[in-house]
Amino acid sequence: MRRHRRPNTQDAELDITSFMNLMIVLVPVLLLSLVFSQVRILNLQLPVLSEAEQAQDEQEPKILELVITPARLELNYPAGMSLKRFEVTDAGYDFAALSVYLQDLKLTFQQQGIDKNDIVLLLDPAIDYQTIVSAMDTVRSFKAVVAANLVDAELFPMISLGDAPAASDSEPQAAIGQAVGAKQ
Repeated sequence: MRRHRRPNTQDAELDITSFMNLMIVLVPVLLLSLVFSQVRILNLQLPVLSEAEQAQDEQEPKILELVITPARLELNYPAGMSLKRFEVTDAGYDFAALSVYLQDLKLTFQQQGIDKNDIVLLLDPAIDYQTIVSAMDTVRSFKAVVAANLVDAELFPMISLGDAPAASDSEPQAAIGQAVGAKQ
């Protein structure tokens, strides 16, 4: 009988050195290209609360205010003197109309030589976070076309926050009267 000789087979070793080199380069590149989270920062300036500092100023600056309540947006200049009201509609707050009015107001200030870059947002406690952010974006800048490019034009970038003044006694009574009248 004949013997069949088997060829001498050795276990082949896998050479994964080039694959490991590829992974060493590829993993950090992929991790660096990932965006884990995006953070937007809004710079705020807190209003001055000290009466002693206010007494030192002989000429009190005129303050531009935007009062945000669940029923309306009210623009005041100087503080307490109503310029314009934007009532809330079924679609929500009319930030587009507010932006147009603020653009006209900024132009008027520039024509009169008033350098006004600050605004105070007075917020009702019932206002939600998204409304506050939308209001801040609206009063800070607007989209303008300059040399065929869309850019953010500055309105009032220095934003301060505060509490809205309490509603007058006649407003809640009128609202209650309307609600009672509607039920009958």
